[in-house]
Amino acid sequence: MPDASRDNSNDSAEILPHNALPSVVIVGRPNVGKSTLFNAILRQRRSIVGDEPGITRDRIAGAGNYRGRPFELVDTGGIITDDSEMIPREILKQARVALEDAAQVIFLIDGRTEITGADRDLAKMLRKLGKPVTLAVNKIDSQKRESLAHEFHSLGFEHLYPVSAEHHLGLDDLLEHVTRDFPTDVARATKPEHPVKESTAAEHAKESPRIKVAIIGRPNVGKSTLLNALTGSERAIVSPIAGTTRDAVDETIVDNGCEYVFIDTAGIRRKGKTKLMAEKLSVVMARRHLRMCNVALFVIDASEGPLALDTTIAGYAHEEGRAIVVAINKWDVTKESSKRKFLEDFHDRFKFLDYASIAFISAQKRQGTRALFELIKKAYDASNKHISTGSLNRFVSEMPWEFHSKIYYITQGSVRPPTFIVFTDKAGDMHFSQERYLVNRLREKFGFEGTPIVIKTKRR
Repeated sequence: MPDASRDNSNDSAEILPHNALPSVVIVGRPNVGKSTLFNAILRQRRSIVGDEPGITRDRIAGAGNYRGRPFELVDTGGIITDDSEMIPREILKQARVALEDAAQVIFLIDGRTEITGADRDLAKMLRKLGKPVTLAVNKIDSQKRESLAHEFHSLGFEHLYPVSAEHHLGLDDLLEHVTRDFPTDVARATKPEHPVKESTAAEHAKESPRIKVAIIGRPNVGKSTLLNALTGSERAIVSPIAGTTRDAVDETIVDNGCEYVFIDTAGIRRKGKTKLMAEKLSVVMARRHLRMCNVALFVIDASEGPLALDTTIAGYAHEEGRAIVVAINKWDVTKESSKRKFLEDFHDRFKFLDYASIAFISAQKRQGTRALFELIKKAYDASNKHISTGSLNRFVSEMPWEFHSKIYYITQGSVRPPTFIVFTDKAGDMHFSQERYLVNRLREKFGFEGTPIVIKTKRR
């Protein structure tokens, strides 16, 4: 069991640089269509879009390409430069981090409204940065409105382009201007000075796997704080307000030669508890990222203990067949002093997670978080483990079996999760007790720590 008292510096972890590609950052006040433009340029639904202002909060990045010129596109939250409230203040902080590395800035404003004080304040801030800024006037979907766009030259930017992000109008002219100085072949520029030995795709995958890890849990258990602890940076907005994270925020880290893509998902709530459209979409996206990940990093708030909603969320990951690592967060502030007692209560509530690895951590103090890399790697390897049919049948011949049905032989049909096809003398599924016994013996013999095992039966 990992100990929260061990040294947890991020010395061996390396955040992969984003500056291999020129960065294009979209900024603007809330609800001008930044996420719609972001999705339109990438031609995929990466950011959550809706009519409610302030849906996007964290900065979201994606890889774009225009006419052979690749770039990183960054969507920021709606910026209000002089707001004293916590969330807008943190949004501005996240945007400033993105703007520091920007090669080009797209300043997006709403062409259907007059210039606001927030637009002028943001324009003033952008001019001080000294970055190339292109003014994009959004929601211009007719020639009549196009003539109104030129009124926005009063903001003091030379390059202005009328666009309609929703209808994909004017994007070619905008992107042609923004990417005109970007290299068409960044692969040559990012090659190492010293040549490395060529390897096959299979060898590369074996040497340095790329593990997608979805950080899941109910709202306000510390998922964003954990992402920041793992990356050693303020990558995601953290606040005591439940439901702060809406879009999924991802960050890539290399640790001991293994590449991890951590995805901070929105807190999953019960359907009846989600009122705002943005929250409903956040939950849908969180479930989607759970389906697409290799390992689910399930976070529980130790100070509150396991709740019914925790069981529901863990059930989602189990049903999807994901490998699971459980992070018991806020262990430094819990009133429970005995890890053994906590684990007993945990296993009573989460009987179906008896295979999951568990770590006691404090994301805020960055205690115990280093141990998660090793647990995630073990769970990933277990979910991809394949046992030969010969080894499985030797296992069956030696395994004590006191049930009425007879097992003739077993073969492994697939991985992620490991799925075994059992040929028996009876039709239909195995009885629960028989299946559980077989799964336990498979774990004893072959491992599979951190991953569910699926049993399918066939009558010979």
